[in-house]
Amino acid sequence: MGANVIILCILAFNFFVNIVFASDSSPLQDFCVADLTSSVRINGFPCVDPAKVEADNFFFRGLHLAGNTSNPTGSAATIVSVNRIPGLNTQGVAIARVDIAENGFIPPHYQAGSAAIVTVLEGSMEVGFVTASPDYRHYSKVLEKGDVFVFPYGLVHYVRNVGAGNVAFLVMFNSENPMTTYVPHVLFGANPGIDAGFLSRVLALDKKSVGKF
Repeated sequence: MGANVIILCILAFNFFVNIVFASDSSPLQDFCVADLTSSVRINGFPCVDPAKVEADNFFFRGLHLAGNTSNPTGSAATIVSVNRIPGLNTQGVAIARVDIAENGFIPPHYQAGSAAIVTVLEGSMEVGFVTASPDYRHYSKVLEKGDVFVFPYGLVHYVRNVGAGNVAFLVMFNSENPMTTYVPHVLFGANPGIDAGFLSRVLALDKKSVGKF
């Protein structure tokens, strides 16, 4: 075998090894029902004894019920994650029902460890997301009943009701525990707080100045 062939084999081996290590690992067993009472956290919850697992560990009832939208944003989310279905542990999926009253909205936010796909059950809503630096390109679309839209992994996105009635939609996540971070909460709800003068300067910048600080 020539030296060039050996080098090519080594490069090919390294290429496939890198692919393997770059992908998410599959569960090592059929299921790992979360022990929500444990304080141990190692890439998820520890498993309960399989002998104690019941069908209810994989079950949730109530997603047909609208959430309470009597709040400043006029929106409510019923998130069915590992905290509500322990059997989702290590499965990499979750679902939520979101309700938005007329003129309501969901503030700009992101899920750091998940993409999301939404499908509209009723109403008319505008969705949008913004790409990362340096482009900050804004993609938006008005969705109607039955429409589907994808929010890419980790990007800031928002939803607002633009119709005459209520909005209801489902969201699917590729994470069993999607953690949502709201941009306004980060800026104004930090503890201890961020200097108000500094925030005022940043948020008052005109469009020509954005990206130059």
